[in-house]
Amino acid sequence: MTPRSESEIPVEEVILSVRNLTVDLPYGMERKYAVKDVSFDLPRGKILCVIGESGSGKSVTANTLMGLLPPAIRVSSGQITFQGEDLLKASQKDLRKLRGRVVSMIFQDPLSALNPLMTIGDQVVEVMASHGEGTPKSRAARALELIEEVGLPEPHEMIHQYPFRLSGGQRQRVMIAMALALEPAILIADEPTTALDVTTQAQILNLIRDIQSRKGMSVMFITHDFGVVAEIADEVIVMEKGLIVEHASAEEIFSAPKHPYTKRLIAAVPGLKKNDSNVAQKLPETDQDNIVLTVEDLSKTYRSGGGWFSKERTVAAVQNASFVLRRGQTLGVVGESGSGKTSLGRLLIKLMASDSGRMIYCGADIAPMKESEFRPLRPKIQMIFQDPFASLNPRSTIGHILTVGPIAQGMNRTEARNKALRILEQVELDAGAYGRYPHEFSGGQRQRIGIARALMFDPDLLVADEAVSALDVSIQAQILELLDQIQKKTQVAMFFITHDLRVASQICDEILVMHKGKIVEAGPPSQIFHAPQNAYTRELVAAIPGAERSSQ
Repeated sequence: MTPRSESEIPVEEVILSVRNLTVDLPYGMERKYAVKDVSFDLPRGKILCVIGESGSGKSVTANTLMGLLPPAIRVSSGQITFQGEDLLKASQKDLRKLRGRVVSMIFQDPLSALNPLMTIGDQVVEVMASHGEGTPKSRAARALELIEEVGLPEPHEMIHQYPFRLSGGQRQRVMIAMALALEPAILIADEPTTALDVTTQAQILNLIRDIQSRKGMSVMFITHDFGVVAEIADEVIVMEKGLIVEHASAEEIFSAPKHPYTKRLIAAVPGLKKNDSNVAQKLPETDQDNIVLTVEDLSKTYRSGGGWFSKERTVAAVQNASFVLRRGQTLGVVGESGSGKTSLGRLLIKLMASDSGRMIYCGADIAPMKESEFRPLRPKIQMIFQDPFASLNPRSTIGHILTVGPIAQGMNRTEARNKALRILEQVELDAGAYGRYPHEFSGGQRQRIGIARALMFDPDLLVADEAVSALDVSIQAQILELLDQIQKKTQVAMFFITHDLRVASQICDEILVMHKGKIVEAGPPSQIFHAPQNAYTRELVAAIPGAERSSQ
């Protein structure tokens, strides 16, 4: 493919040039290379988005630019040119001088990238000190200035905080402050908003765009979400299996995508439904046989402290939540981090006890039940977890993961094995998966295994906690379709927790909006997304990335 820059971007407007970059993978991998013959130019003072699914090579390309490839992966050919110098030929000493000062990177997971034993002020200062920049006094002043610039509250107090005390969005702002400490010419952002709720995501995107515009930086923004691309990109590179399959302006990509893979990625972005014609028919409220769970005034308050030297701190995680969940219905709950949606899900599955309220299941109030009383009912209320890899035992085969629960509940081994094979087929995995281990599967396949494990008990209720948030949009669409098919076949009720309002629009029959522990609005998707009544709901909808492009 001809690089866009060779014909359309003048040489003086190019800050970094990549030509024919090929990075080899270790022997025995599914393909021989991570990226192959990749060529592009990073425009000066512009935002270049690199988009593709997991394994497309986008992060490998970014890490190659930074000189951060692991030892097992090596560059076999190509050039990366900055100011006439080939960075691939630079020594590690020279690359260390460039990192931070010329090229900086914002990583996807700020918690793992930040030192838990250092205050955020010290971590920002360390970036400058490692390059011999300024004096201790000037570095401290610059750190305070940066903390304020990225919009963190109460900067004079914030610089003394440790990472674990900050929210996800605040930690990401710290990463941005560190990346900007030496005012680099190039900023590489690797999926910096993937795990954030919509309002925090919108804040981070606006912050990056504002800083880029004010400082005239060039930004390489890596993402798998075309909604994010619609918000921030000037130029777009689409990568598939290590190859650049399309490169054009953002406007061209959205108005006239050329490659089938680009079209598939755009089509996979969940849209906002304008009507509820596809939503399952609601069951009559008076039909008690169709009600799976009735929740009345459910509340939970977290308490901490209260010793000799500190006052007790209380947080109302869930306040007087009330709703009804019916067979075959998907009830979604949306809201920002800390809104109480995950706490509500944990209360439903009794992973923690409520303080007050009722949960009526099978004619009984399960809220006050002790574990010994609830244990016979537990198989019928199952959970699908957010991280399909962390929730699967890496030392157990898939067969053992699926059958150990039912066998513990009294099912004989032969019956459990046969049922596991049937359910593997139901979630569209072949029988060979039974004897394999979790690490042998992709993220989407592992999530299918998590769904299969929940289905082994023929549950009445599935609680899905951010079950697709860690997946690429195309895999996400497949899992949502799978859940829809399973629900139509089994009539299982589903409580679907998500921070992605576009996903909620696709799968939910009714949506609860939570804010500071309270349900502030409830209704069908058409109302929530196109006629919201509550100011907080309107704020959430306005923050959806690329909403104007994805509305259907």
